[in-house]
Amino acid sequence: MAEIIHPFYEAHRGAMEAAMRHRLDLAEPMLYERAQLSDMDGIRREVMAEFDIVLTQMPYVGGAASRMSDFFIRLMGFMAISRVLRRHGVPVPVIGEIERDTYKAQLLSVPEAERLASGRQFMSSENQTLLREQAATSATESHQKQFPADFVYDFVQPGPDDNFEFGINYRACGFCKSAARHEDQEILPNICGLDFVAYAARGIHLERTQTLAGGATHCNFRFSRSREF
Repeated sequence: MAEIIHPFYEAHRGAMEAAMRHRLDLAEPMLYERAQLSDMDGIRREVMAEFDIVLTQMPYVGGAASRMSDFFIRLMGFMAISRVLRRHGVPVPVIGEIERDTYKAQLLSVPEAERLASGRQFMSSENQTLLREQAATSATESHQKQFPADFVYDFVQPGPDDNFEFGINYRACGFCKSAARHEDQEILPNICGLDFVAYAARGIHLERTQTLAGGATHCNFRFSRSREF
């Protein structure tokens, strides 16, 4: 029986596939130089075929009503790239470098004004209010029962001696849960590394000293505005 893609992700499939093809275009010279891969057409076919599998594995966490759905839409495709490159014997750290540089190039292809506007919106008091509300919801028994694959997190208000504007402590991670189900733990840290790239592109400084993927009790995200913001 064929695996089924959740209707929410099926509705976004075209845009997600286009993003994957764009990433592969950007990654091609790095795959030649850093991974010593030469059959780019073959790699592309393998990655897109693996992405079809990833689409069936993407956990549904509430669709448009959940901010975490966008994380899966933007980042789960890197699991497909990591799996294929790992099968070709590319070391995991090299895969991580290629993915970070590819993602950075992709994000920077968006006009700076648009990226910084997105960053300002993320740091806004209105968004912080939303984050507080969704954090509280994520920890409820009813939400966890309805969306067991979702993130669970707390909003962190800075203390008088802190130098960040606000923080989030992720106590359960949707990517960690997915990686455990599909034996992707080895390549999971590469997904974690993309966070720094994503926030920096929007003019946001992320400080994080520990992750669930690294064995900590929680991921400690701390956000502040970059100087160029």
